[in-house]
Amino acid sequence: MNMRTIDLGLIHFFRKYWIPVARFGIFVVFFWFGILKVLGYSPAEPLVEQLFSATISFMSFSSFILFFGLFEVLIGILFLIKGAERIVMPLLLIHMITTFGPLVFLPEASWSSFMVPTLTGQYIIKNLVIIAAAMGIAAQLHPIRK
Repeated sequence: MNMRTIDLGLIHFFRKYWIPVARFGIFVVFFWFGILKVLGYSPAEPLVEQLFSATISFMSFSSFILFFGLFEVLIGILFLIKGAERIVMPLLLIHMITTFGPLVFLPEASWSSFMVPTLTGQYIIKNLVIIAAAMGIAAQLHPIRK
């Protein structure tokens, strides 16, 4: 077996399985992190509460964190369902806007100095990978027929 054969085999494998793996990976992250919020075990809860206090005042935090956790669980589940892409992508956009909020509204929690993120900032910035995977999934959709 030569390098070209191995290379072609790997490329074929990745092309065949990257979408299911991306869907499952996004599901795991959203479902797991969401269910932790619902159950009250999320290590991100203090950060979410800080952002909530800085931006939202029309509902209680306990209601918000439950809703936000269920919202994440829903996003995770929808990524597993082929055909739900056009539903989940706008939900993901809304979620990502809120997720990136601390970079702007809570700079002391997100940045240790200019362009040097804290661990929290790194946790937030890694969501760019989720966005890229979701875009790749969406890029495989067939256009809506007229």
